Amino acid sequence: MSAHFEERSGVIPCKTAWGSWYQTMEEVFVEVDVPPGTSAREIRCDIGIKHIELRVKDQQIFKGKLFGPTVRDEATWTLEDRKLIRIVLMKSNREAGNCWRSLLEGEFTADPWIQDQMQRKLTLERFQRENPGFDFSGAEISGNFQGGGPDFSSLQK
Repeated sequence: MSAHFEERSGVIPCKTAWGSWYQTMEEVFVEVDVPPGTSAREIRCDIGIKHIELRVKDQQIFKGKLFGPTVRDEATWTLEDRKLIRIVLMKSNREAGNCWRSLLEGEFTADPWIQDQMQRKLTLERFQRENPGFDFSGAEISGNFQGGGPDFSSLQK
């Protein structure tokens, strides 16, 4: 596989009361802080194509319709150090323009600045993948990315 910048480099997290979420072109990552000493038995995480529910010790952390569809069979969750739940969702639509504006429809929405930074990161990630061998580590992408970002359909390789 061609080398591309590490997925987590330049992560743009959207902070929430329970932790944060962030994304790449392919995946959405959800990190939930839980009380130290939490065991996996105390966690119930139901992930569907368009829905998610997380309960810890019979308390609902979140439940609702995901911003975009995911690949159900590729979703995972892990408990790390008995204090952090990490959920990984695989996006069905893996285009750079598919930048989730919120984790759930109407909830945990990224503010406009965070949305803009997320879209810039996804755009840079796409450039990196389409142009292996180039160093994009210091690249700046200019322009306003509100409304889905730039249209690259007319670009030639």
